[in-house]
Amino acid sequence: MCASNVHVKTLKNLEPIAALSEARLDELAALCEIQSVSRNSDPFRQRGIGGQAVYLVRGELALAYPDNFSRVLVGGSGEARYPLGRRGETFASARAITDVELIRMDSELVDIMMTWDQVASTPSAEVRNTAEDDRRSLANWSILSGMFSVSNLKYGTFAHLPSPHIEELLGRFRRIKVRQGEVVIREGAEGDFYYVIEAGRCRVERMVGGVMMLLAGLKGGDAFGEEALVSEAKRNATVTMKSDGVLLRLARMDFNELLREPMLHRVSPEEGRQKIARGGQWIDVRYPSEYQYDGLPGAINIPLSEIRNAFDVLDRDREYVLYCQSERRSAAAAFLLAQRGYQAFLLAGGMRGGARAEVTAMRADRW
Repeated sequence: MCASNVHVKTLKNLEPIAALSEARLDELAALCEIQSVSRNSDPFRQRGIGGQAVYLVRGELALAYPDNFSRVLVGGSGEARYPLGRRGETFASARAITDVELIRMDSELVDIMMTWDQVASTPSAEVRNTAEDDRRSLANWSILSGMFSVSNLKYGTFAHLPSPHIEELLGRFRRIKVRQGEVVIREGAEGDFYYVIEAGRCRVERMVGGVMMLLAGLKGGDAFGEEALVSEAKRNATVTMKSDGVLLRLARMDFNELLREPMLHRVSPEEGRQKIARGGQWIDVRYPSEYQYDGLPGAINIPLSEIRNAFDVLDRDREYVLYCQSERRSAAAAFLLAQRGYQAFLLAGGMRGGARAEVTAMRADRW
């Protein structure tokens, strides 16, 4: 039987994750599973350890190896502080001598966390030369905003960030203090920065029919400013601070180099069609009038301006292929979805790009 009620104090006794901060361990604890196994049972008969870090935390477990060697592992012992199979050892069978308790966690997630922790704990020269408050914030990713949460490191904005870019990213963010009422970005202006809220709250507004309409409220951990940078368009909303706060700011050039391209996964029309055949979904991010005129069969229409409202509706286990006329709007929408952990892909060239003929063929196949 598996459950998810692991205590941080238990994780503090396990290697190598004991080196992580308590805040990181608290997040990891919520993503772990406890597996309880009865005496004389094989804990791995139905579910092996592939792709997971598995620790024995209670009871006695007998492990038998192909060379006729066997050993007994005791929960709480020094040997049990390390995951099973950590040296590449492959045991042929296992038997619980007593009732045992195992903790399972995603080994890739652990590796991602350890990578970020080790890189961020050794700040680059650029970070070392910043002011003390900035250096403390940027060098220690564990105290940064929710954008650097465990789930985002595996599934969100930074999941696709190549490891060599981590230090660069931390070094290029700039920490700025902002005051209540301060306008951070203004509708109609050129896009110059990407922002992550470390502390404070913002309101997002847009001028509609001469009236300023409230679109959303943002809090610590939320990001904004990416739409104009990805789509290479002007700002489509005004963001104003509702309280004093602190923002992490990344310049357009750094955003494009370190985040934009790693996050955008382009697919050809044929690749897109294959994803749909496997259960994926087309998303048309144009205006309803455009979608009604020549939308792809089976596509759903979620205009770019509404994509944030779909975050709680779409399925993170499903693949989505987004398109528009030119790729600009769909690139922005795909980035927004990808940075929140969705499997979002961008139809290369859009409806009027080099893929036009194949896009037409897609519609013909369905008609």
